[in-house]
Amino acid sequence: MSKVIVEASDGILHVRINRPDVLNACDGETYDAIADAWDRLEDDPDLRVGIVSGEGRAFCVGTDIKWVKTPAADGYEDRLYPRMLSLTKPVIAAIHGHCNGGGLEQALACDIRVCTGDAHFGSGEVRLGWIPGGYGTQRLPRVIPLGAALELLYTGGRIDADDAYRLGLVNHVVGDDELLDRCRQIAGEIIKSAPLAVQKMKTTVMQGLDMPLPSAVRLEKESFDFLMRTEDSKEGALAFAEKRPPNWKGR
Repeated sequence: MSKVIVEASDGILHVRINRPDVLNACDGETYDAIADAWDRLEDDPDLRVGIVSGEGRAFCVGTDIKWVKTPAADGYEDRLYPRMLSLTKPVIAAIHGHCNGGGLEQALACDIRVCTGDAHFGSGEVRLGWIPGGYGTQRLPRVIPLGAALELLYTGGRIDADDAYRLGLVNHVVGDDELLDRCRQIAGEIIKSAPLAVQKMKTTVMQGLDMPLPSAVRLEKESFDFLMRTEDSKEGALAFAEKRPPNWKGR
């Protein structure tokens, strides 16, 4: 049985973590397969948006504790999380049930998060004598207020879907049978936008967050000037004037 199921259709790459018997805890093979999928998303011009979800009763409870204590686990985080950090295409997390530890870190690495009402979130590494190894200490305080992030990180506690929405950790809370449909709907709306513009939007926003404002403004101007010279920029204006859908070329 494949530990990760990857399906591509209509410009969307859907990555399903498939270890339901262990609540989608990830070992090295699983992490590598997810990283391979994100390589595919980045490299294939026909793929525009990624969705990641978990099979069974959980999104992902994080790293498989039995596996992480083996020598094979050394450096396991060195590929997946840098790959997600460098992605220029959007990824949406479809979250239900447990989203803890490395599962939360994968969700934090996504651009948009949608969850069901039974979802709960936590970063329990401190209870094992660790700290997060997939950028959780850095991403979580960038997504939710600092005090709330530190409480979760220091205590290893959990929050439910309502608190996650209140804090801005998730964009939407939906019914169980709506989760993937809502994610695909959002992906479809993204796909209507110009592909290069979406990619430049993502890199400009993410890089700009770590820059002083004057430098971030210069980065925005550089991205704007680049896009204004593209064929898609001309096509977008022409399609608007002609009241028709644009025919994006990605160049």
